[in-house]
Amino acid sequence: MHFEHLIEINAPRQTVIEPFPRSALWRGLMLRVHEPQRFPLGPDRCEVAESDQPGVLRRTLAFGALRFSDTVRLESGEAVYFRPDPHGDTTPVDLTIRIEALDDGGLLLRFVYESRGPLTADEAFYNEYRQNAWLENDRDMVRALRQWLVEGALTLS
Repeated sequence: MHFEHLIEINAPRQTVIEPFPRSALWRGLMLRVHEPQRFPLGPDRCEVAESDQPGVLRRTLAFGALRFSDTVRLESGEAVYFRPDPHGDTTPVDLTIRIEALDDGGLLLRFVYESRGPLTADEAFYNEYRQNAWLENDRDMVRALRQWLVEGALTLS
């Protein structure tokens, strides 16, 4: 299963919304990595541990009594790769979030969801619902980042 979508962050001719500096967008993505509980529908808690590899983190996310672990690989200033550990009978789905700069000054986030194996019959049946949920969650993330940008929470101190 492959699901991919784009969210426009900066449109060159759009003047109503404050432009999002690339560095602030990256800081926002780092909040998604280190403090996902701050985002809508985020976990209750997140524990982050450095790995022995540069740019690689291990996380444990708690949603009530449920615990999920993943590995996050950072491509500094460019992309974040989330690789969940297998959990139960569900096929793991990796997520890549990549910042893309356009020639005209526009800025996009590309979200790529990729399963690591064939979907079960139940997963295939609900796949469209799951993809819509991912899309809405990603839009919610960008709305939160925009709010934090306006509030100054993504600027360097």
